[in-house]
Amino acid sequence: MSQNKSMVRHRLDDSKWDKIYAYLKQRPGTYTGHEEKSRLFIDAVHWIMRTGAQWRDMPSELGNWNAVFKRFGRWSDQGIWDELHEHFIEDPDLEWLLIDSTVVRAHPCAAGAPKENGGQEEQALGKRVGGFSTKIHVAVDGLGNPLRLLLTGGQRADSTQAIALLEGFDFEALLADRGYDSDKILEFVAQNDAEAVIRGISLGQEKSFGPERYRLAHLQGSSFG
Repeated sequence: MSQNKSMVRHRLDDSKWDKIYAYLKQRPGTYTGHEEKSRLFIDAVHWIMRTGAQWRDMPSELGNWNAVFKRFGRWSDQGIWDELHEHFIEDPDLEWLLIDSTVVRAHPCAAGAPKENGGQEEQALGKRVGGFSTKIHVAVDGLGNPLRLLLTGGQRADSTQAIALLEGFDFEALLADRGYDSDKILEFVAQNDAEAVIRGISLGQEKSFGPERYRLAHLQGSSFG
């Protein structure tokens, strides 16, 4: 019973599904087939993402886990998930742009990533103390909405992905932690006529970190759930 309640709780409502389906139908090369089956597939992926469960533990009511897993992989290779994310970014609050990262441990079997698929680098796997891991780099707006996600091996420094996270956004101020305190990043922000606030440092000058910025710092850390 609890599994059924979880399944229902993580299903998309009709308004969200209608928008997703409308986009998928007009995207060239995307097979949508029967609408109900397509919706079940999206619900299944949503359930996996929200619960963090293994694919094999997916409720059978959402379909065959292996078929969903393989279709998810095909959509990833085709860039469909990235396109969906970019398409549904609506009216971001760019007074502040917040960037951060988190590390996700990989299963030991990740060491065998097939070389024909790019190997560990293409799969965003890196060797750290304790095993393989992936680092998720994210940029969120002033309301905490994710705007851009990048994946690297877990050993990569936060600062290496900062400019890639920031490019293309007309933001007024950047909030980040000390992992992003580099001349290259600060120069990029200054060239975009924006302010850089890095845990009390603004373009190399000590600055008070008031309540509003602490609120944003909390939002920054909460963006990973």
